[in-house]
Amino acid sequence: MKLTEKPPEIYWVNALLSAVAVGYPPHITMVRYAATSIDNAKSARARGSYLRTSFKNTRETAQAINGWRLERALTFLGNVIEHKEAVPMRRYAGSTGRTAQGKAFGVSKARWPVKSAEFVLGLLKNAEANADTKGLDTSNLVVKHIQVNQAPKQRRRTYRAHGRINPYMSNPCHIELILTEANEAVQKAEPIAHRLNSRQQGRATRRAITAA
Repeated sequence: MKLTEKPPEIYWVNALLSAVAVGYPPHITMVRYAATSIDNAKSARARGSYLRTSFKNTRETAQAINGWRLERALTFLGNVIEHKEAVPMRRYAGSTGRTAQGKAFGVSKARWPVKSAEFVLGLLKNAEANADTKGLDTSNLVVKHIQVNQAPKQRRRTYRAHGRINPYMSNPCHIELILTEANEAVQKAEPIAHRLNSRQQGRATRRAITAA
């Protein structure tokens, strides 16, 4: 390449700046999260779109770890994959069997959605890496927000005997999650004992006598 020639990257940058100047949207756009009140500087985010896994199972898996500490959520999803812990099925519990592992969540119906757990586990690790890049304390992270949305359904067909056709349905989903640092626990102040007047003292005495 001659010294007078520009590298190919310069042409891409100039084209992008020209598109922005004339009003055309650039190819790289920022995605919008459902939780808009969380400070971006103190949080780490991750999302996946059009994931080929069950929406209902993924929704229940996400709700099970919502609000948990990151370390506990990672351990739980690993246990779900190994069938050591189960995901409680609360909203989408149709045709779900009962298991004793659901007692930990106060339910009788639970499942082990391995594929959903693997997708959520990968996104949690991605968000953890983003938090480490931002300089956040990865040992003090909590799952502040996690949401699963339905993606467009996919339809396929399979050809059976005697001219029959059966559907092959797919219900993919979108997942978004936000990790934030946990707030420091503040010790509750001791209650101040107020002095009772004579009327209040008499009422308390009569109440004690009646209770006895």
